Amino acid sequence: MTSGADLTLLTLLRRVRDRMDREHAQPLDVAALAAGVHLSAGHLSREFKKAYGESPYSYLMTRRIERAMTLLRTTDRSVTDICFAVGCSSLGTFSTRFSELVGMSPSAYRAQPEHAAAALVPCVARRVTRPVRNREATPGGRS
Repeated sequence: MTSGADLTLLTLLRRVRDRMDREHAQPLDVAALAAGVHLSAGHLSREFKKAYGESPYSYLMTRRIERAMTLLRTTDRSVTDICFAVGCSSLGTFSTRFSELVGMSPSAYRAQPEHAAAALVPCVARRVTRPVRNREATPGGRS
């Protein structure tokens, strides 16, 4: 049975996750997210990982990479422009993280033939194109 304190904590964690979903392009760090729900950064990180299976930073970067994937498929903006548009402040870190999650560089991802996801219903396309976590992507493409 879940206690009132557990439900309160889950509500706070959901607020943090919702804020990252809404404000992914803004400069966010764990300390600022924690302050927004009156928790310490360490406590937020531990509880977020326990509840969602990944750290707040990892969750935020995944949201940013998902948005970047959409922009790469649907616009002709430069990779650098997309990097900054999704909230990353370093092109090198963005490219490295993109490659880890997607299995190829942003430029290689864009150069793929027409993306089949473009013809899918948006909610299905998000599921199909969601980046893989924890270096599970295979080099050169999705498995």
